[in-house]
This record gives sequence, structure tokens and C-alpha cells, in this order.
Amino acid sequence: MSQQVQAKDAWMTSGEGHPRRWAILSVLVVSLLVVVLDNTILNIALPTIQRDLNASQGELVWAVDSYVLAFAALLFTWGVLGDRWGRKKILIVGLVLFAAASAICAFSSSAGMLIGFRAVMGVGGAAVMPTTLAIITVVFPPYERGKAIGAWAGAVGAAVALGPILGGVLLQNPQWSNWLTGNDWGSVFLVNVPIVIVGVIAIIRVVPETKDPNPRRLDLMGLGLSVIGLVALIYGIIHASATNSWLAPGVVIPVLAGIAVIALFLFLEARSDHSSFDVSLFRNRGYAVSLVAVSLSFFALSGITFTLPFYLQILRGYDTLTAGLCFVPFAVGQIIAAPRSAKTVLRFGYRKVMTGGLILVALALLGLYFLQLDTPIWLVLVTFFIFGLGMGNVIAPASTVMQNVLPLARAGAGSAVQNTVRQVGGALGVAIIGTVLATQYAASLKGSLAQLPAQFPDAAKQAASESVIATMGVLNQAQADGLPATIANSVRAAAYADFLAASQVASLISVIIVVIAALVVGFGLPHITPLTKKVELVAGPPPVDAADALVEAEAADYVEQAESEYPTGKEQA
Repeated sequence: MSQQVQAKDAWMTSGEGHPRRWAILSVLVVSLLVVVLDNTILNIALPTIQRDLNASQGELVWAVDSYVLAFAALLFTWGVLGDRWGRKKILIVGLVLFAAASAICAFSSSAGMLIGFRAVMGVGGAAVMPTTLAIITVVFPPYERGKAIGAWAGAVGAAVALGPILGGVLLQNPQWSNWLTGNDWGSVFLVNVPIVIVGVIAIIRVVPETKDPNPRRLDLMGLGLSVIGLVALIYGIIHASATNSWLAPGVVIPVLAGIAVIALFLFLEARSDHSSFDVSLFRNRGYAVSLVAVSLSFFALSGITFTLPFYLQILRGYDTLTAGLCFVPFAVGQIIAAPRSAKTVLRFGYRKVMTGGLILVALALLGLYFLQLDTPIWLVLVTFFIFGLGMGNVIAPASTVMQNVLPLARAGAGSAVQNTVRQVGGALGVAIIGTVLATQYAASLKGSLAQLPAQFPDAAKQAASESVIATMGVLNQAQADGLPATIANSVRAAAYADFLAASQVASLISVIIVVIAALVVGFGLPHITPLTKKVELVAGPPPVDAADALVEAEAADYVEQAESEYPTGKEQA
């Protein structure tokens, strides 16, 4: 029996990787698709949901960020559980929880209910990201990981486009959603259920079970502090959209408290003997710089994709399907760039490829800064394509650098660190960009609403300032109540101009963030030679643990090639 087990796991010590690794990758990609798909489907449905549930701009931001917060806060916990109990088991548990919460979200009767069960979806989704990346790290040899992670990142790009397209189709044909859920948008959540069913069946049949032979204790204190700190920080930022002030006590106090708790969390994790968030990884310059590049890119991506559906659907008047199709060039750019990034890195090196990708992202964001109501749509699509091309040349190479410094035994917890920080970047992007959009729009709209007659209720003016959708709703009702069309149209045009002005501020913030990331990578990323050859295990007596022996061989090989890049690699191994 022991010999059969050793033969079955021989791929872990051969340096060749799992014999079915590409089939495993395809199954993991399906699992990942459903998690990424959900956010982009929701973005295209936000205007419809806001109208149906009478949600404020802050509640819309929470509908997105409740998922992202739960996702980010539990990533490293699920990673540790995967290392301890088995990554395949945790992946299945997470997908099932995700599907169940999705089905409940479809029947939400209030914004609060939607926000709550979106958080539960985040709890399930958090199990998927670190376990898929950890399994890829284990089943692929180092010299193929760049290509595999490139395909993994390309799947993210495909989901970015598939989400709005699928959401557009479902929202454009709401009869099935109405029949099943009683609303026009429930189908954008129900669609997750059949995808999960297919994914779970494939995982059971194809994906091997892997775990850490020496798992660490659970870090319950770290989990609690991280959740409290992140929720307080994000709550304070989002609350600014309700107060229309960044200096209100209800904004400043939660933000400062959140920062303090997160600082305490990092301090304690650095000194814990069973930390799930490995702070020591940040001493590795290549890891830290790559993580900065990915996280700041996701900040910009998440913030912009939150605002664009309103521009396309409200200002440009596109239906949901047409608005969804506008995201296709972004995905095409990622699908072209991410899988090919491994070859590009071999030719130009990590630093040049990642810096070039960030420059493309910055140029695309600069293009979005100049968007107007009459901007030719082909120019918008080209800008989206450049955006995706740049992201594809950042995410895949950076993820490869970070994964190649991780011991295989702790691949789940280690990959969860990068995914946690990246998702926090995305959550902050939605919170900050969404809040800036709301506060700037409300401030600009005050002058435009002054055109309304004196008898126009102040309460209606206040409601109109909450979002561009609320403004349109108030104006439509005012016209029905007798407001002259000339005045309504004048205010409507002014409101569109105010929204564009607020969007430009949001885009400018994103440009600055990405330029900072490009400078950090261009000047901070050390020279790293990509792995191009198979790992050979050092001759000698059979190791006590095969996975640990492979880790030793990989770490030694990578340390030599990366010069002084990985000073702690042997200790980690």
C-alpha cells in the first residue's frame, strides 16, 4: 500500500509536475471564473438594482465591497485551512457556499439583504482564489508555472468580459428572471449555480488532493483583527458618500480606528509563531514590489469598472447588453497579453514587462479622463483594449514572481497573502473611487439644481444629489408633475456634465496610483532571471518528505538565478 502511495505521488519529487496538470488547470480556471464573473456581472446590473431596490450610492458601494471585504479578510484563513485539511476539500466547500449565497441574493427584497448575502458569497469565494493558485503552484514545475499562471490570469481577463456580456443578456431578457425571482436582475446571481455544479463535478474527478504535511495552528486572533480593521477602514471611506465630507467624525474616526487595528494586526502577525499572514514575505524585495504593482493595478481597475456602467448606460443611453459588450476589448487585451507574458518576460525581463504594462494602464486611464458624451465609441473600445493589454502584462508576471518564492507546503497560505492584499486594493478602489464620484457629483450638482423653480422641494433636491440615477428619477417625476421640459432637459444636461467632471477626478486619482506603481516597479524591482529549466533533485538518500525535498531544490535553484533577490528563501523552504 505504501509503495502504491509513493508511486501515486511520485510526480511531487520528479520535477516534472503532475501528469494531468493541464487538465487540472482547466478545471481550476472554471472554478475561478465563477468568482471573478460575479463582480463584473454585478457591476453591469448596478443601475438596474439601484432603481429596483431604491438603493443609495453608498448602498451600491457596499453591495460590491461587502463581498470584497469578506473575500479579502478570509483569504489567508481559507489558505491555511486548505494547507491543513486539503485544498481540494476547501475548494469544494467554498464553491458550494458561494452558490448557496448566490441563490439567496437573487431573491433579495432590500439593499440590506443583498449586502448581507453578498458578504456570505465573499466568504465562499475567498476559498477559491488561494486554493486554485496553491494547487497550480504544487502541480506545475517551476519552469512551467509562468505559463500556467499566465493562463490563470488570462481566465480572469475572460471573466471580466464574460460577466458584463452575460449580465447584459440576462438583463436584456428579464422574463426568466421575473418568472424565477420576481425581479429583473435576480438571474445575474442564479447563473452562478449551474457553473458551480459543473465546476464541483470536475474538481471531484480531476483535481488531486494536496496539503501541508506540517500544518500550522489556526490564527483566530489574526482573523478577528483583520476583519475588524478592514471593515472599519472601508466603512469610514464609504460613509463619506453619505456625509459628503471627508472630515466628518463618522468618516475620520472609523478610518483612523481601522488603520490602527490593521497596524496592530501586522505587528502581532510578525511576532506570531503560527501567523496565517506571513509578514516576513514583505522583506523580500521582489515579492513586495510585485505585490505593490498588482494591488495598485486592482485599485484602479476596480474603481473604474464600478463607474463605467453608469457612464455607458445612463449618460450614453446604451442598453445593458450593449454596455456589457463594451467590456469585451478589455478582456481581449488581457487574453492576448497574460498567456504570452511568460515568453515576453524571457525576452525582456520582469521589470521591463511589468513597467511597460503599468504604463499602458496609465495611458488607458488617462484616455478615460478625457471621456465626453460625444466621444466616438470606437475610441472608448480602443482605450479598454489598451487597459486590458496592460493589465495582462502586470498580473501574470507579478503573480509568477510571488509564487516562485513560496514553499510548496505553504502554497495556500502564501498565495493567500498576495490575494488578500490585492483584494484589499480592489476594495479600497471601489470605496475611494465610488465615494469620490458620489461626493464630487453631489457638490457639483448643487449649482445645477439651482435652475429648478423655487417651489421645487428641498427634499427632492437632496434625493437627486445621491446619484446620477436618483437625479434622473427625480427629474422624470418632476416632469410628470408639470415641470417644463426645457428646464428638466437643461438640468439633465448639467447633471451629465457634473457626472463627467466627477468621473474625471476619479480617473485622475487612478492615473496617479498607477504611475506610482510604475515608478516603484521601474526603480524597485531587482533583476530576476526567469526559470527556464527543469528542477533536478540533489542526489542523496530519499527525503523524509518528498514535497519538502522539492522545495529545497527549487529554493536553491531560484536563489542562484535571482542573485540576492530571495535572502530568506532557504529559511522558508
